[in-house]
Amino acid sequence: MKTYFFNLRLSYEECRALYDGTVQKLIMYAESGERVQLPAGNLRPFINHLGIHGRFRLITNEHNKIRSFERVS
Repeated sequence: MKTYFFNLRLSYEECRALYDGTVQKLIMYAESGERVQLPAGNLRPFINHLGIHGRFRLITNEHNKIRSFERVS
């Protein structure tokens, strides 16, 4: 099991491509500096009228499959 932390700050306009399906995957850099690819659908529940703002935690299993993705602050 592996845990990654991300700080995300995207405007509503930047999130439109996530929400409408134009963007399928995001490549982000964790606080540890590791590059992680995440399906865009995992971010959709966190989009509001301001976009996406906050710190998030991604937990993967031993096969690098997503176990959980959540906002932590």
